Formats: sequence, C-alpha cells, structure tokens
Amino acid sequence: MRILITNDDGISAPGLVVLDNIAKTLAGPQGEVWTVAPAFEQSGVGHCISYTHPTMLTKLGERRFAAEGSPADCVLAGLHVVMKDAPPDLVLSGVNRGNNSAENALYSGTLGAAIEAALQGVPAIGLSQFFGPKNYDIANPFDAAATHGAALISRIIEAGVQSNQDYGLFYNINFPPVPAAEVKGTRVAAQGFRPGTSFTAEPQLSPTGRPYLWIKGGDQHIATAPGTDAAVNLDGYISVTPMRADLTAHDALEALKVIQ
Repeated sequence: MRILITNDDGISAPGLVVLDNIAKTLAGPQGEVWTVAPAFEQSGVGHCISYTHPTMLTKLGERRFAAEGSPADCVLAGLHVVMKDAPPDLVLSGVNRGNNSAENALYSGTLGAAIEAALQGVPAIGLSQFFGPKNYDIANPFDAAATHGAALISRIIEAGVQSNQDYGLFYNINFPPVPAAEVKGTRVAAQGFRPGTSFTAEPQLSPTGRPYLWIKGGDQHIATAPGTDAAVNLDGYISVTPMRADLTAHDALEALKVIQ
C-alpha cells in the first residue's frame, strides 16, 4: 500500500510522528509512506487552498516534503507533483493535537486535507487526539491514537464501505481524552454540536496602544447529544464519523419548492 500523510500542525509536530508510525504499520514492509506536510502550523484553516500565490515545496529527506501552504495544498502537491507517477492508495491526515469532533470539524485543517483527497477520488481519513486531564500530561499524550490507530483504520478499510456519489466519503476519527489502556472501544457516531459553545473574538490593546484581537475557542468538554462524536469521546470511546463534502441542507429542499 502507498500512503500519503499530512497534517495541519506542521512538519515538526509530534502527532505527525505518531501518524507516520501508524501509516508504516498499515503499508507493511513492501509499502511506501510519503509525507507532504505544512512547513508551518496551519490549524484552523479548514479546506483553504492557496490559489492566489505560489507554494514553495521543499524536499527534506526521502519521501518527505514540506509545503509552505495549507493541508489541502499539501494533498494537491502530493497527488499532482510528489506522487504524480504512482498516486497513493490512501491519504491520512493528523494526528491532530486536539479534537475535531462536533463543530470543530468545520474549521479543521486536518479534515480539510481529507476533504481535498476525497474530492480527488482518493480514500482519506483524518485522525485527532482529544485532550483532557487524564492524558494531557502523560508521557505520550497521543497514546490512544498511537496504540489503536492502525488496527482501527484496518477495520475501516476491511469494512469496504464504498460510495458512488459525486462527493466521496472521508472519515473523521477522534480518540478520547484518556490513556490507551482506558479506551472503552469504538463507536460509529454522527457529528454532534456543542450547545452554547463557539469561537469568540476578544479585543485587546498592545503596549503601544494599537488594537488587536485574540480568537478564543469554547469549552471542549461540553458533551454533544447522546451517541454523537464528542459525547462518545468524553465517555471514553473512539468515534468514527463518515462524512462527505456535500453542504446541501437536504431536509430543506422540499419545503423551499414553494419559492419556485
């Protein structure tokens, strides 16, 4: 198996080392793992692509590249430049430092890479590690992802879920905020919504009196509806959420026909 890995935390992020190990386990001794990751942190950029300016691509080692762009840019560089003669069988993105459950999925550069891969017709999975009091300060905060990631992805691949729709499937995996030994199992879960939680902007003044803003996140430990992603994560389970990039509100189509 040929696997392309990327992330949004940057080429030097510890989560990318965890993902590299997961990918090497999946690829096997006869497979290949290629890395194209952002040269600098790109958290929160979503599915941004840098089509208004060029993106520098630097080779750092064998099958290892850094791109001065977004995670989606990295996927495009991987598919159309780095691996153009023999494209990957799978794209993996992560392991993100922090969860991409619930509304976080909409901002996530980790999932932005998976979206782009799916739009290009390549199977893709985003992986994120939820943090909390039980795992934040342990020797390896990514313990749950490192221990359970490869086997879980193998099971997803073996399930053979196919999609013949124009917008292909990609998967959002979130590992719970506990050490690997305390993971209770896996739950296939819908994307949830944290009530009363959202990003905000806080104005401040610099020492020179100039105004600026800090963008602040909300409480990540508010549970979503029972059975949805963040709720099962906070209960100690890994969540697997199948997604696609079709943003149509299908439930509203019929009611809106009155305006035609």
